[in-house]
Amino acid sequence: MKVSIVTPSYNQGQFIERTLQSVASQTGAEIEHVVFDGGSKDDTVAVLKAFVPPVRWVSKKDKGQTDAVNQGIRATDGEIIGWLNSDDVYYPGAIAHVVTFFEQNPDVDIVYGLADHIDLEDRAFEEYPTEPWNLDRLKETCFICQPALFFRRRVVEQHGLLDESLNYCMDYAYWLRLGKAGVRFALLREKLAGSRLYADNKTLGARVKVHAEINDMFKHLFGKVPDRWLFNYAHAVVEQRHSREEGKNSFACRVGAASMCAAWKWNRKVSSAMLKSIYSWIRR
Repeated sequence: MKVSIVTPSYNQGQFIERTLQSVASQTGAEIEHVVFDGGSKDDTVAVLKAFVPPVRWVSKKDKGQTDAVNQGIRATDGEIIGWLNSDDVYYPGAIAHVVTFFEQNPDVDIVYGLADHIDLEDRAFEEYPTEPWNLDRLKETCFICQPALFFRRRVVEQHGLLDESLNYCMDYAYWLRLGKAGVRFALLREKLAGSRLYADNKTLGARVKVHAEINDMFKHLFGKVPDRWLFNYAHAVVEQRHSREEGKNSFACRVGAASMCAAWKWNRKVSSAMLKSIYSWIRR
């Protein structure tokens, strides 16, 4: 069984060698690793040129991370596909565990494992909150850690590539889209990857934009946005300008108002459950 690993990259020279090494050290399958770099200005290309064993790579301007992932998928032919960002790592034995699981479960289309959040020095500081597969629960929270997920190429052939209009939640949107289409997911209870979490990374650096895009995505896929994501968006908006320390009641009122505005913007109504939640915050 051949496994294709796709790495989108842009100006991650401080991390990419560790990413490459984490793939090169894997066993248990024929593995091809391709890197699609968006024309990095740091030392990324120098690292790619010098890395042993050599990897296939391209460095040129692209349309962003989602475009780079899609280019990588199209450029490979493995039966199994993994997507590993240029600041994340696989743990030893990850691919062998995944291949064994797919071989033993031919009806499963997508497998995802356990993972850690890691710091700048690769130290794990918390476990990713992974849960067993449930589409309704996935709508409430993204319990799948992206680098710990692998899918069969037949998924792409039947359901297409990632949505290139998305800049932040392209992975979460893909899992939801595939789940909605009835694609079969399964949890592998092995720790497979480290997902790097730090202040300068794209998701943490643009919380309001991230949550707005998630809400737009839910509206497009399901026709409405769950209250939980409206609350998340409202918290991000309020926390941009106000501290929780200025007064719990004042902060709760601001988040409540922002939540109702978000509900009207995306759902054209405020649910009774949202109103009850806001009332309980203010009363406390």
